[in-house]
Amino acid sequence: MDRAERFSLAGKVIAFGFWINAFLMVMKLLAGHLGNSEAVFADGLESACDFVAIFFTLIALKIGRRPFDEKHPYGHGKAESIAAVLISLIIFLTGCGIIYSAVSTILHKEYTKPQLIAVLAALVTIIIKEALFRYTRCASTRLESPALSAIAQDHRKDAVTSVATLIGVVGAYLGAELLDPLAAGLTAFFIFHIAWQTFSGAADDLMDCQPPQTFNNAITKLAEEVPGIEHVHEIRCRRSGQYLIIDMKMDMDPAMSVKESHAITATVKRLIFEQFDRVGEVMIHVNPHDDVGHEDLSRL
Repeated sequence: MDRAERFSLAGKVIAFGFWINAFLMVMKLLAGHLGNSEAVFADGLESACDFVAIFFTLIALKIGRRPFDEKHPYGHGKAESIAAVLISLIIFLTGCGIIYSAVSTILHKEYTKPQLIAVLAALVTIIIKEALFRYTRCASTRLESPALSAIAQDHRKDAVTSVATLIGVVGAYLGAELLDPLAAGLTAFFIFHIAWQTFSGAADDLMDCQPPQTFNNAITKLAEEVPGIEHVHEIRCRRSGQYLIIDMKMDMDPAMSVKESHAITATVKRLIFEQFDRVGEVMIHVNPHDDVGHEDLSRL
C-alpha cells in the first residue's frame, strides 16, 4: 500500500466514525433529556467531546500526509501523535465533567426515574460503538497509525461506558434511581483508564520509544543475509506517524570501495522497503569490521 492509499484509507475510516458519532450524540442527548437520565445525557456529552477529538485527528492526518520539506526533513508524521495526546486530554476532561455531575446529583439527592427511551439509547450505543471500535482497530493495526489507534480506543471507551450506563439506567428504570448517577460516575473511571492508555502510547512515540524487539531482530536478520554485510553493529527505530524511521550501523570490509558499499546499502534499503511497508526511511552508517577499538561519538 503506497503513501496516498494509506492516508486515504485512514481518512475514510475517521470520516465514517465522525458521522456515526454525530448520530449517536444527537440520539443520546435527546434520549437523556427526554428520558430523564443523567447517565445517558452524560454519555451524549461525551460523544460531543468526541467530535473535538475526531476534528483534531482529521487535522493531524492532513498535516501528517504532507511530504518532508526543508523545515521538517523527517516529514510531518508526528502530528498524529500530537493529536493522540490532545485526544487523551479531551477524554480525561470528559471523565472529570461526568464524575463531577454524578457526585453533585448524589450529594443533592436530585434523582429522577429514567424512561424507556433512555434504556434503548444506551443499548443501541453499545452495539454500534463496539462495531465501530472493531472496524477502526482493524484499520489502525493495518496502517500502524497512532491517530487511528487513539480513535479506536475512544470508540471502545464509549462502548464500555455505555455498558455501565445501561446497567445504571435499567436499575433506575426499575426503581433504584440512585443507580443512574452511580453509573455515570463509574463510567468516569473507565474513561480515565483509557485516557492514560492513549496518552502513554502517544507520549512514547513523541519520545522516540523503540518498537518491539522482534521488529528490530527481523530487520537485523534481513540485513545480515545480504552479501557484504559482516554484522549489524546497531539498530534504532522511531515512529513518525504511520511510518518508522530506522537508523542502522553495519560492519563491512574496510577494503571495499565506496561504490561497492553504497550498492550493498542500497540493496538493504530496497529489501526493507519491500518487506516492511510501514518503514518510511532507512539511514545506514558503515563501519570497517576490523576496527575493534572503534567508538561511536555521541552526546545522547
